[in-house]
Amino acid sequence: MQNAVQDSAILLQEIEDDGVLRLTLNDVKRRNALSEAMMAALSTALAAAGSNPAVRVVVLAAKGPAFCAGHDLKEMTAARAQTDRGRAYFTKVLANCSGLMQAIVHCPKPVIAEVTGIATAAGCQLVASCDLAIAADSAQFSTPGVHIGLFCSTPMVALSRNVADKHAMEMLLTGEMTSAARAAEIGLINRAVAADDLRDATRALARKIALKSSMTLATGKRAYYAQREMGLSDAYAYASAVMVDNMLTLDAEEGIGAFIEKRAPKWQDV
Repeated sequence: MQNAVQDSAILLQEIEDDGVLRLTLNDVKRRNALSEAMMAALSTALAAAGSNPAVRVVVLAAKGPAFCAGHDLKEMTAARAQTDRGRAYFTKVLANCSGLMQAIVHCPKPVIAEVTGIATAAGCQLVASCDLAIAADSAQFSTPGVHIGLFCSTPMVALSRNVADKHAMEMLLTGEMTSAARAAEIGLINRAVAADDLRDATRALARKIALKSSMTLATGKRAYYAQREMGLSDAYAYASAVMVDNMLTLDAEEGIGAFIEKRAPKWQDV
């Protein structure tokens, strides 16, 4: 069963009874571009999801033939008419985009990209920024800025944190399309499935995660991204401190007790 939470012209929201929130990009005419309005809608929805105890997992999907075609280049080009040739506007838009990508990483709820069609430039960045990603086997990915004289520098940040250097540089330097199968092979997505099975595959993964303690998931997600930026010794020291605190939580006590007693745990999410 699904319940509508909120609909806007460009972003649809629905939450399932098991706590899976589905955010669907719905600006099909603009190929779900990350316009100012789309970025604002996504940022607001993610912030609300992060603080809503009813939400346990977020799925990011899209309508139409494109998952997301990146920035709205018409919107950005219009800013060139300004006296600074658009510098202030470009700075604002890219800051908003960077903020959105970090909001996904910092959201305490796991975020899964469900990718149909193409995900290019900042759209590819959007997929790479999610914690997990499943794509239709017909989906394609690219960072095509080099074709128009614009290196995909900001998509590079998320891409290089998912894909090994040689693979990331090949995508960035050639701008060519990468198939879903290849994207799975190099680690940009978790796996590719038949298009007809995509929603069911994403739902199955989301529901599996939603059964876990939301406190534990938030603790682990935060720790994962924090330790990744540290040296080995600092990472172990940090992770050890996190695990000590985690061991003292009610849900860890309940979960360990349930395991020993061979019963299902009853999470309090604390």
